[in-house]
Amino acid sequence: MKVGLFIPCYIDQFYPQVGIATLEVLEKLGMDVSYPLNQTCCGQPMANSGFAGLTKGCNANFIENFKGIDYVVSPSGSCVLHIKEHLHSAENKEQAEFLQHQTFELCEFLTDILKVEKINATFEHRVGFHNSCHGQRMLGLSSMSEKVGERFSKPLSLLKQVKGLELAELNRNDECCGFGGTFCVTEEAVSVKMGKDRVADHLSKKVEYITGGDMSCLMHLEGILKRQKSEVKIIHIAEILNSK
Repeated sequence: MKVGLFIPCYIDQFYPQVGIATLEVLEKLGMDVSYPLNQTCCGQPMANSGFAGLTKGCNANFIENFKGIDYVVSPSGSCVLHIKEHLHSAENKEQAEFLQHQTFELCEFLTDILKVEKINATFEHRVGFHNSCHGQRMLGLSSMSEKVGERFSKPLSLLKQVKGLELAELNRNDECCGFGGTFCVTEEAVSVKMGKDRVADHLSKKVEYITGGDMSCLMHLEGILKRQKSEVKIIHIAEILNSK
């Protein structure tokens, strides 16, 4: 199985260890992983700002970089959602549609495609999990509290396989952190207040780490934690699944 590793810009620039952890998790599970060196921004910032029609260059580059693979996997629900909803090409429609269907967020790929039931990882800490809106409400990685139905969480099913990890049960486990891409720039005060509320929920549960599937959300929470001089750290779920 050939897997193309899709690493978002902010992970490449600020959290490269997350990309490395994702690669190592996939390789430990027997995947033949390639990392296209010419990949760039997927175009999500433009789409978030109302200019999805200007992402033609990003789309063409993505299609060129990931041709010839079976699956594209990324440690980012928001970027994966952008590809699934916005990747298009008048010149290469068939390949664009193929990649839309074959691009997966890491936890989704591990649970739905690889059917992973045993993670060989150890992380002896108390952890709070942050549900990112794109992953939960758009990709369906976990159930939503506002809907009546069976409760599930693909990320938590993986974390529960990690030896020594203690999961905290939050008061509002699927509330937005306030990051929202360009929202945190255009509505700074609201964004910060929402982030402080999420941080407070985690702190009330005495967590040592806050984890999640999107470094964009975790980056927002990390900034608040640092300004509060908190000792609580953020860590991407890929790093936990890759821990020894």
